Amino acid sequence: MASYNIALNFEDGVTRFINCKDGEKVLDAAYRSKINLPMDCSNGVCGTCKCRAESGSYELGNDYIDDALTVDEAESGLILTCQMKPTSDCVIAVSTTSVACKTGQQTFAATVAMVAQHNDAAIVLKLEVDADAPAFLPGQYVNIAVPGSGQHRSYSFSTAPGERRIGFLIKKIPGGVMSSWLERAQGGEKLDLTGPLGSFYMRKVERPLLFLAGGTGLAPFLSMLEVLAREYSQQQIHLIYGVTRDLDLVLVDEIEAYTGRLPNFAYSTVVADQASNHPRKGWVTQHMPAEALNGGEVDVYLCGPPPMVDAVRKHFDDNGVKPNSFYYEKFTPNAVAKEAA
Repeated sequence: MASYNIALNFEDGVTRFINCKDGEKVLDAAYRSKINLPMDCSNGVCGTCKCRAESGSYELGNDYIDDALTVDEAESGLILTCQMKPTSDCVIAVSTTSVACKTGQQTFAATVAMVAQHNDAAIVLKLEVDADAPAFLPGQYVNIAVPGSGQHRSYSFSTAPGERRIGFLIKKIPGGVMSSWLERAQGGEKLDLTGPLGSFYMRKVERPLLFLAGGTGLAPFLSMLEVLAREYSQQQIHLIYGVTRDLDLVLVDEIEAYTGRLPNFAYSTVVADQASNHPRKGWVTQHMPAEALNGGEVDVYLCGPPPMVDAVRKHFDDNGVKPNSFYYEKFTPNAVAKEAA
């Protein structure tokens, strides 16, 4: 019997994955997983269980009344979990918190497989998950507990979902809690992770994509690109990767490899340091080709430090750029939380 993976994204940034059997309603599958999604009647009358399907295919049937879900709402992607029967993997935005649904963050353990230093700029961390491969949406992050510190740090996955070996691109901070631990970390050491988390993730791809990465904000885009490559995406994809110094340009060879796997993928790199010999100096906003914006028919994803995010948003406002959708995530190198929109 077929079954489908359903990602439930809650307002507090927590994501829980449930398995929905063929012909099973999402509400029933959630309860089977001990997740109490909002509901009053469970038969399509009250509308309390209304959520938004962000991707995937499904059936709603006709066993609900218009007061619970209008035709216009259904056409816009709103669904009733008490009626929705998935016919593929789906992502559902739940308009309440995970705590209200009597669930919460998941934790899992992993073992250090590799620590690779990239100049004084970044560290690539590869972990082997001790149990099943973690489920997450490309672009999301986890909190990693730093051994012996009582603290955790937040990092986006740089690898695709469904793999037991997971990767992260970590900015190297002199004296930083995680950076200091990674300087002495040995293969085989254990780490505890909590997640997945975050509302910054790749939605259903229906139009050209513009990815804007700042520094180690490249990580979630590597995850997205890998997913797109495995899906043999034919969509137009343009990545602009901006950094402060030449030494901050890391993993460019990995980006380059996607030009051979994605037929309509292009990328460019930008270095802010005016003393650099890089062919494109300045800011990402100064090297954004008009064709990448596709007259507004584009989905823009932006991940970088707060000044970069604010600069791109201001650039769009000042120049009347109104992309079809615009998702962004701000981060600071030692942040324990992220802001996404």
